[in-house]
Amino acid sequence: MIDGPEKAGDGASRRSFLKRSLALGGAAALAGIGGRQASAAAGGDPAITEVQDWNRYLGDGVDARPYGMPSPHESEVVRRDVSWLTADSTSSVNFTPLHELDGIITPNGLCFERHHAGIAEIAPNEHRLMINGLVDRPLVFTMEDLKRFPRENRIYFLECAANTGMEWRGSQLNGCQFTHGMVHCVMYTGTPLRYLLEEAGVKSAGSWLLAEGADASAMTRSIPMEKALDDCLVAWKMNGEALRPEQGYPVRLVVPGWEGNMWVKWLRRLEVGDAPWQQREETSKYTDLLANGEARRFTWAMDVKSVITNPSPQAPITHGRGRTVVTGLAWSGNGRIKRVDVSLDGGRNWIEARIDGPSLSMAVHRFYLDFDWDGSELFLQSRAIDEKGFVQPTKDELRAARGENSIYHNNGIQTWWLQTDGALENVEVS
Repeated sequence: MIDGPEKAGDGASRRSFLKRSLALGGAAALAGIGGRQASAAAGGDPAITEVQDWNRYLGDGVDARPYGMPSPHESEVVRRDVSWLTADSTSSVNFTPLHELDGIITPNGLCFERHHAGIAEIAPNEHRLMINGLVDRPLVFTMEDLKRFPRENRIYFLECAANTGMEWRGSQLNGCQFTHGMVHCVMYTGTPLRYLLEEAGVKSAGSWLLAEGADASAMTRSIPMEKALDDCLVAWKMNGEALRPEQGYPVRLVVPGWEGNMWVKWLRRLEVGDAPWQQREETSKYTDLLANGEARRFTWAMDVKSVITNPSPQAPITHGRGRTVVTGLAWSGNGRIKRVDVSLDGGRNWIEARIDGPSLSMAVHRFYLDFDWDGSELFLQSRAIDEKGFVQPTKDELRAARGENSIYHNNGIQTWWLQTDGALENVEVS
């Protein structure tokens, strides 16, 4: 069925693939990749032989687009929502178009949105961040004050705990944008939270932190002091520019590797206490209901996970048989991704994929598998393994451990059914 690597790290197979391609030569090589390109080249492709408008006329000058925008030919690369998922868009979510992206950095304008009371539009000169509670010196910071502290640049993924939540009971949404699109990865610039807490002076009894947002929902989450002092950031930039309003402008909390609901946006208050506050978002919400009716609480870390982004239901194979690239993303709240395996037959056999680009702790990793598709149906899966040794489970393994009552923390292996015409569908292989 597959003419490609047979086992992990089989460099010889990859080299032989390239040798075969080169040996074909000229039009024959093009035919191996796709007959349409070969015939167009043989008959004289007008895209090459005729002068195009962009060759003939002057274009816009340097001031026509003072803030750069994507090409109009990329107008379909946008966040999308599922209209029936929530009753109101102000307390809802839209999804990152993972199938349209490559590399590990998500463009600012494509990072998924999750709001509980809509976007808070805040003037930075009027915004304040307060630290109170079990501290020696209650403090209030302006944005100017915050920017005087030492700052760091860190690349992290952010994933909503409900990402893939619709899949607990079976295949639901047909597209990785909708099944897995509540994740993004950007570079944050800000000051380590520990610097602000040190300035206030945390009392010895201070073992928990309450983070509160300035939006109308007053989003609040309890965070253990160990995490707050470890790697949390108070961030005001992403990918080098100011946070977007939908991402918490002018300042947000960054809690690396932990569920996105804890990354409080529009951050206005940090209260130090000696116990968790048991807020709505950590009791009735963002807990994991098990089969026996009990709920797991404080399941902060996002488990090892991956998904094939292309080909996928929104990105079918249109070139026909021949050379094909499978690509996707893997991430883990435990640290770096050590390995990603890809299966073309629904998990019976696995091939080690190639991880390319930066490999950073608690950031997404980009993987690739190159192979020759012979036009037969396949069942595409990816399986990630992180540096702590955690292996992404099958959905059946996950359900055996937690049942089907949950919404959050679904990191089960996803299956795309590749059909003979190049279309793909969200299915399950048990």
